[in-house]
Amino acid sequence: MEHSGEVKTAIEYIERRLGTEIRVDDVAETAGFSKFHFCRIFKAETGLTVYEYVQRRRLARGAYLLLHGSVSVLDIALELCFGSQEVFSRAFKRVYGLPPGRYRRALANLIYGGIDMCKKTEMKGWFFAGTAPEKYWSGTDHEVFNSGACSGFIESTAEEYMVGEYATLMQQFSSKKFIGRRMRFSAFVKTERVEGWAGLWMRLDHRLGGSLTLDNMQNRPITGTREWNIYSCVLDVPEETEIINIGFLLSGRGKIWVDDASFQQVDESVPTTDFRLRDEYPEEPENLDFEE
Repeated sequence: MEHSGEVKTAIEYIERRLGTEIRVDDVAETAGFSKFHFCRIFKAETGLTVYEYVQRRRLARGAYLLLHGSVSVLDIALELCFGSQEVFSRAFKRVYGLPPGRYRRALANLIYGGIDMCKKTEMKGWFFAGTAPEKYWSGTDHEVFNSGACSGFIESTAEEYMVGEYATLMQQFSSKKFIGRRMRFSAFVKTERVEGWAGLWMRLDHRLGGSLTLDNMQNRPITGTREWNIYSCVLDVPEETEIINIGFLLSGRGKIWVDDASFQQVDESVPTTDFRLRDEYPEEPENLDFEE
């Protein structure tokens, strides 16, 4: 017998109380079951115990707060009932692969609007990140690939998406070998029924913190269903760069495969693709009287 309605009611109850003490007895009562019976039902339908689910959602909320404001790690920890910054940091790193402070520095401003998750994958060197981790999954595909034996992919798994929700596979590495060079991150990409948008991305981080420049293809998105084709991001790496970030992302529904990626120097005949205000916005306001 399915109890999805009761479990949804329980999840809604949990979501409203992530910043307060949550007792399993109260959640079970809300769903209309005894504690013992409810715990069995919840685990059967979600794959998680109530405690594991609450912990996961609190950590996801913590990731959101890290990237959507300047609230301190300690305040986030206390707001989400972790008791101390140390307890929160240990739990956060186990799930997302990065301590909270580094997570905030690494992933801020990837998409204009924010992000919310990072964890290790089975693919060497790659991290998985996104605004709604439960709505995507990623891995290697041994049946669909451009060359070799497999490709990396991200696929949506939920029915509903809000604007700005996405997932990405990413890497970080030192800029030392690339200072003063024009670098191109390119890859072959295939998409299937992408209703939002997909693309490669590349971001340079300052040695004193913060981002220097970014290209995430948001101004030239990959949409719909497309066969394998090559795409690229090109940025100049200035002396003050410390960390280079690269990856590919899927926003909204669909699936994206990436294969045969490369990171190489190009000459100045290859134009950069960074986000430039002069290219994206007019030089002065227009149609202020609404007559046109």
